[in-house]
Amino acid sequence: MSTIDLPSAMSASDLRALAEQSSAWPFEQAKLIVARLKKKPKDEVLFETGYGPSGLPHLGTFGEVARTSMVRHAFRVLTEDRIKTRLLAFSDDMDGLRKVPDNVPNRDMMASHLGKPLTQVPDPFSNEFPSFGAANNARLRAFLDHFGFDYEFASSTDYYCSGRFDETLLRMLAAYDRVMEIILPTLGPERRATYSPFLPISPTTGFVLQVPMIERNLARGTVVYVDPDTGQKVETSVTGGRVKCQWKADWALRWVALSVDYEMAGKDLIDSVKLSGRICAALGGTPPEGFNYELFLDEQGQKISKSKGNGLTIDEWLRYAPPESLSLFMYREPKAAKRLHFDVIPRHVDEYYQFLDGFPKQEPKQQLGNPVWHIHAGHPPRADMPVTFQLLLTLVSSSNAENAETLWGFIARYRPGVTPQTHPKLDAMVGYAINYYRDLVAPTKRFREPSDGERAALQDLRDALSSLPQDSTPEDIQNVVYEIGRREPFLDLAKKGKDGRPGVSLDWFNMLYQVLLGQEKGPRFGSFVAVYGLANAVAMIDGALARSA
Repeated sequence: MSTIDLPSAMSASDLRALAEQSSAWPFEQAKLIVARLKKKPKDEVLFETGYGPSGLPHLGTFGEVARTSMVRHAFRVLTEDRIKTRLLAFSDDMDGLRKVPDNVPNRDMMASHLGKPLTQVPDPFSNEFPSFGAANNARLRAFLDHFGFDYEFASSTDYYCSGRFDETLLRMLAAYDRVMEIILPTLGPERRATYSPFLPISPTTGFVLQVPMIERNLARGTVVYVDPDTGQKVETSVTGGRVKCQWKADWALRWVALSVDYEMAGKDLIDSVKLSGRICAALGGTPPEGFNYELFLDEQGQKISKSKGNGLTIDEWLRYAPPESLSLFMYREPKAAKRLHFDVIPRHVDEYYQFLDGFPKQEPKQQLGNPVWHIHAGHPPRADMPVTFQLLLTLVSSSNAENAETLWGFIARYRPGVTPQTHPKLDAMVGYAINYYRDLVAPTKRFREPSDGERAALQDLRDALSSLPQDSTPEDIQNVVYEIGRREPFLDLAKKGKDGRPGVSLDWFNMLYQVLLGQEKGPRFGSFVAVYGLANAVAMIDGALARSA
């Protein structure tokens, strides 16, 4: 696939100079890391994202990796790629299973393993993987691989059990009192009485135990607790996977042990980030740079939850739209709360191609602020999408198309020479549009009855379209549609047409889609009729008039 690159004469230093002036948020974040390195130089910068595999991966999980990748690329531009970078996708799969997710099978089996590390809970899906944690980790990796992310996967279980965290765990043991001083004031009386930054893994039941430590031995690197089942004292090493840390302490442990430089987190974790940062400092480390992004909301405005399964899943978005549209959704306004629901998909598909189409027409400085530059790591592909997604959806809706061949028949008349072979991405869009219509539009499709005044306007539009030549352009058709709508109640006195006469409100065009197609909005009506065909459009109006007679 051909890409659109910045001018060939532009050097890495020229590009860096432009990036330093850019206010695009990935560059703003990357500048924080550059400033960090000036205080404490390093040969390698580590970017990290976290994933809690207690529930199925969702788009919020993907969003963290996508956004972090954008910051990583921006950093590489600002440093002219002279500093090695890595992105670690870290899974907290040693956490204990606290509750059974609502959206998994074999829930009774899962309930019998409550309290065990996620990598010790059997796979409830198909027994294809050794554990529930492994199954969800595989789903995450498959999705990240699908998008072509450059990342390394890390398992908390592997890191604890292999000894990767041992040195820092011993630091945590030495700083135990200081860590307790940081955490205890944030807890209620009951939780404060049992809290410890260390959670022993029971050697008999395998449960992650939330019990207080009654003794600590720095020389042996051990802690002592009372087994809740036997009432006996148990001494265990804090190394080798015999304990794990409570999650705020665990986060700090990871930052120190791995020397993490950048990690973003959701707005709901602001206080946790601060506490983990203080623990990190108590262990002799420096908290990473990052920012708190706003949360994704479902259709009802509720926070998306892995365990509840509300909001969109990874597979659902990719059933209805290309992956680049999802990347655009993640790029935009990361500090603003956004609904992550089906109705945002068509707009992001079309706006992605609008940004792509506008990219080569921009000056280099503007290009660095274009979302597609960040989505494609500085090498966006050439735009070649002759039909909008919204137009495809309207064609499917108007024709009740059940197959791609029907849609391609319309497209071929509208854009001669455009075929599935010449435009494979458009062919994929045709499939997305059919899926979207079948699953989400058709089940709730409702036609509005026109008023008497609207019936008269529709009759006039029908007659006007009937008299147009078959080779009329979309603009010719749009002019006719506009002229017919210039009447009460559709006049917009605040607008003026080219001839100085009153304009036409959006109510006119919304009425056309509500009455003729059973949908709230649609693409430019003249373009739709040009693709659908004048005769088909006339027949559609006849059908609507007959229904409301």
